[in-house]
Amino acid sequence: MTVTGWVAQRLLKLPPATARKVRVERDLKVPADDGVTLLADHWAPEGADKLPTALVRSPYGRRGPLGWLMGRLLAERGFHVVVVSTRGTFGSGGGEFRAMRHERADGQATLRWLAEQPWFDGSVVLVGASYLGYTQWAVAAGAPPQVKAMVPHVTSSRLAMTFLRPGRIEMETLMSWSVMTATQERRFAMLRNAFGRRKTEAAMLTLPLVDGDKAALGRDWPFYQDCVHHDQDDPYWKNEDFTDTVGEVTLPVSSIAGWYDIFLSDQLRDYRALVEAGRPPRLTIGPWAHSDPRGISASIWETVRWAGPLARGAKPNYRAPVRLFVMGVKEWREYDQWPPAGYTQQRWHLLAGNALGSTPGGFVVPTAFTYDPSNPTPSVGGAKLEARGAGAVDNRKLEARDDVLTFTSDVLDADLEVIGEVGAEVWLRSDRPACDLFVRLCDVDRRGRSVNICDDLVKVRPDGITKVTVELSPTAHVFRRGHRIRVQVAGGAFPRYARNLGSDEPFATATTPYPTRLEVFHDAAHPSAILLPVK
Repeated sequence: MTVTGWVAQRLLKLPPATARKVRVERDLKVPADDGVTLLADHWAPEGADKLPTALVRSPYGRRGPLGWLMGRLLAERGFHVVVVSTRGTFGSGGGEFRAMRHERADGQATLRWLAEQPWFDGSVVLVGASYLGYTQWAVAAGAPPQVKAMVPHVTSSRLAMTFLRPGRIEMETLMSWSVMTATQERRFAMLRNAFGRRKTEAAMLTLPLVDGDKAALGRDWPFYQDCVHHDQDDPYWKNEDFTDTVGEVTLPVSSIAGWYDIFLSDQLRDYRALVEAGRPPRLTIGPWAHSDPRGISASIWETVRWAGPLARGAKPNYRAPVRLFVMGVKEWREYDQWPPAGYTQQRWHLLAGNALGSTPGGFVVPTAFTYDPSNPTPSVGGAKLEARGAGAVDNRKLEARDDVLTFTSDVLDADLEVIGEVGAEVWLRSDRPACDLFVRLCDVDRRGRSVNICDDLVKVRPDGITKVTVELSPTAHVFRRGHRIRVQVAGGAFPRYARNLGSDEPFATATTPYPTRLEVFHDAAHPSAILLPVK
């Protein structure tokens, strides 16, 4: 093991290496069905042949941090590792990269090529995070018997469709990923993107949205244009959306998710589809966001200690099917299912005077605020693609704004344990034909620091006083005695979500922003509340 490998083992708290030296073969040619050639690197412990293979298919290149993390670190722990560049990236043919377009056919071709290699022992596991996890789902249904297990990490079986609800785009993720993939093969790409961050951030304000990629890159980028013009319900995505095939997957699946990950809700959706199909999936959810090294560590552990034995025909050590990190008390717990049994829904009502309580209030006038898309309510913390600014952060500066309402409970006289699906019902009225509603749950500590736990934003077309249901991202959190529960209500969270301009213009081509007045009702006839699964 190299010095850097030893450092990584200590920093990431990895299982110990079993091989001292690793060799790598570069630029192996993998033929796709249509004649395109894909390029792959093969990592292996020196002197070892009959070992299972970890297959990684990535659009981010085969060298640098990814090759080192997935190639060297897994090879040092008893695997052949094949890292394949997806079509259109880093030497693989097929023209310009078109995200998600060819992953099933190219993945199947890669598995057939792998089976012909002289060092292949007949067993392979699928590993990787984010897009690399999507490439696993692309081939999982109907996978050949050589595939023994998969470890999808912070990912989804439909990937980009996660961010494309009708009339609502997760702009920060879309723009950041578009710029990264469009420029990643230029010299000094990471440095260029770091210095170009302000340009990318400014591009998120572009109107109409359809011109955002031109503002950031100087040209159209196919993935950005696909996403702006086609929401998740559009048949356009039928060949790239694998959610309907998840229940057909018969190989063992162990999903690694994060409470602040951009794919959390979708990853739990995939987990439930497997359970409903009678499969026995494993699930791990940690306190991390998308790019957190702790999630990478958990994924490598699961590959080595769970997928590795399965690939060798052995039985992994027993662990309960669901393992959750419970925030607030900072402890790992194991359960038989998600959501865990024994939790019941408890309503905490939004009350007059910015209060939050267990019973609805009497008649009071609604609380009003104005959302101005020309000065949009900023997004703070939460689920982000990049690590910078993601996760649990102090929300006090955000909560001081005039366009953010807060409703806060009395000090808790006992711990309150919340584990499961969190929802909200908010009665509102707006003076515009369209608006957004953002709801966030926070934990306020003894010093007054307000930390975000979970949230979500929905598009609304109000019809008079309208009841709006919001499914916040799930959580596992204990509000400690002496703390308070807080609910935020706002009309946006930019740049995480694209601005709602308050009009009936088509989302992609709208150009005129309108300030929107929203009234939140919280009386007995309109009992706005957050719904917490408590024990």
